[in-house]
Formats: sequence, C-alpha cells, structure tokens
Amino acid sequence: MNYLNSNSSSVPKDLVLLVVRVFIGFAMLSHGFPKLQMLIGGGKIEFYDFIGLGPLISLILTVFAEFVCSILLILGLFTRVSLGFLIFTMIIAAFMVHGADSFDKREMSLVYLSVYLLLLVFGAGKVSVDHMIEKRKRASDW
Repeated sequence: MNYLNSNSSSVPKDLVLLVVRVFIGFAMLSHGFPKLQMLIGGGKIEFYDFIGLGPLISLILTVFAEFVCSILLILGLFTRVSLGFLIFTMIIAAFMVHGADSFDKREMSLVYLSVYLLLLVFGAGKVSVDHMIEKRKRASDW
C-alpha cells in the first residue's frame, strides 16, 4: 500500500502530515520568536538586509514568515501560501545570509527548506483548517 500517494485518502498520510506540520511549525517558531522580541524590543535593529529596503523591513518580513506563517502552518490554514513565504525565507537564509559559510551553518535552513517543499507538494492533509474550509465549500456549492 502506498501511503504517500498524493491522491490517497489514507489516515497514516494525514497523520504524518499533521505531525510534520506541527513539529516543523513549532521548531520554526523557536527561531521566529526571538526575532519578534527583537522587533518589538525597541532597540537598534541590526539584521541582514536581503531586499535593499533596510534591516527593519527585512526583519518584519522575516518575523512574518518565521512567526506568523509558522502559526498558520501549525493550524493548516493558508498552508501553501504560508509555505511560499517560509520557502522564500529559507532560500534567503541558506544562499544569501549563510551563502559563504560552511555547510554546517547552512544545514538547518536547508533542512527546513526540504521539509517545506515536501509539505508544499503534499499539502496540509485532512487534519487542517484548509481541509475543513474546502469541505464546507463543496458542501455549500460555492
């Protein structure tokens, strides 16, 4: 039996997607929360300016991805949109922020990137707010 077939309606696949979403979401929150504290702390912001709009805007966008989008990922709400922001953030972290560093410095962002890409392909699964919304839409013939 192929549990990872994207067209499959298997319970194990949906449980694995739930566990991975929740685990990786909370893991990324541990990176986003200190950045959120830095943002609201009121001190001088020293952060990598990855799009040329200044460190404050870059930090705000990173906090949005790592903190807000991680919460959305945990809930399974706007999952693929949230993953887009998280994937972009991990690409910046792996190839720009740590681009000149050794692999061990880039490894964590590449692991997150890999998991996010898998979730992008497989979706949030049936144990998600996205699935409940889709189910309601189909039931009401939107």
